[in-house]
Amino acid sequence: MNRQAQAAVLFLLGAALLHAGLTDLYLRYVKAGLRPMLLASGVVLIAAALATVWYEWRAGRQRPQGKGHAHPEPRVSWLLVLPLLALILVAPPALGSYSALRTGTALQQPYGYAALPADGPLRLNLVDYAGRAAYDHGRSLGDRQVKVAGFVALDRTGTPYLVRMALNCCAADAQPVKVGLTGRIPPVLQPDTWLEVTGTYTAKRTKDPVNGGPIPFIEVTGAVPVEAPKDPYDETWNN
Repeated sequence: MNRQAQAAVLFLLGAALLHAGLTDLYLRYVKAGLRPMLLASGVVLIAAALATVWYEWRAGRQRPQGKGHAHPEPRVSWLLVLPLLALILVAPPALGSYSALRTGTALQQPYGYAALPADGPLRLNLVDYAGRAAYDHGRSLGDRQVKVAGFVALDRTGTPYLVRMALNCCAADAQPVKVGLTGRIPPVLQPDTWLEVTGTYTAKRTKDPVNGGPIPFIEVTGAVPVEAPKDPYDETWNN
């Protein structure tokens, strides 16, 4: 790979990072808070590519004609093309039920619980509901109606769970938070279908067979399919 090829690869990789960062594509890879760093990386790579082209052009003008020769770079440098191809050709789906059922719950006891509205149905983040149900034993929920959303996962026995994948940094460290469904469960559930579930707190719970972590349940009174959110991952669990 000569310098011109290196510059082309750097430019395309930077452009791909900018494309991902300026659209919702980057949410498949990293959490939303890393968007500025992703955009900055794209700008740096493009700047490096342009600087390489300029340096080669200037060196070519200063070099006497017919003198000098290029030193080929190691062939391993072509591996730089692989992440470029991955960004351009592959748009992986967000992690779903397959990963959720093979990874232990990431639910952790929160430091505290935010105050809830005094009346009306509660629209809660699934991780927030799970924390209140598992560690606060539903005291802050009482018998109030709750709405939570997530994707469906079915274990080997057919028990349905509503899941959100939580992450610290990127999709590589994503872990599930699971809430079991009981009560008026829809008769047909497809894994990875996104649902908004309406229900109430129940003391029923189980242990995650992977890591023994707590999985609380919700007493379902209704459920409707919803579109998957633009950001399929949840970042609130470790805040």
